[in-house]
Amino acid sequence: MKKIAFYVMTAVMLLSITTTPVNASHEMNKVALVGTEKIESAEAHAMMSRLEEIKAMDRSNMDSKEKRELRKEVRSIKKSMTELNGGVYLSVGAIIIIVLLLILLL
Repeated sequence: MKKIAFYVMTAVMLLSITTTPVNASHEMNKVALVGTEKIESAEAHAMMSRLEEIKAMDRSNMDSKEKRELRKEVRSIKKSMTELNGGVYLSVGAIIIIVLLLILLL
């Protein structure tokens, strides 16, 4: 019985300490979010049009190598789009530390 309680407490402690990005749940909707924002640069407009082309493609006739290349291209385009848009990612631990510092200082 003591072992079970020890394992449960260890699991709870490990799961409560993990850090997660603030926008992790929106990973699949990044293309939609980027599409709704204003696209100001020509480079960003070209990337968005390429993403729309890839989305409209018929991938059922492609082999696995071509699909893999498309996935890599989409990932690189999404990465460069997020770099253009900027953004701040905070972990849960960082948020807790910031709140504690604010409480102590105020």
